[in-house]
Amino acid sequence: MPRTLHHPPLETLELTSVLHALADPVRLEIVRVLAGNDAGVRCGECAHSVTKSTRTHHFRVLRESGLIEQSSEGTALVNRLRRSEVDERFPGLLDSVL
Repeated sequence: MPRTLHHPPLETLELTSVLHALADPVRLEIVRVLAGNDAGVRCGECAHSVTKSTRTHHFRVLRESGLIEQSSEGTALVNRLRRSEVDERFPGLLDSVL
């Protein structure tokens, strides 16, 4: 059975949460990797500089801030940047940090 993960709706995204998520170098690296891959990236394919549990924490912070969307594909989680939604809510933000 696939996991159900909470993804905040667009109208509830807060700039402070998004900026907090982007302030960490590891999370910024993850966002940059996701920005370059529209098809999505598995958790283990980026942020190799940290342990698996730390990487899981970073993905959770990114998801809960509304920056990424995670979906189950088999036993893996695939991550996608919510680029168009974040751009709609905060125009130019991702362009300025990426």
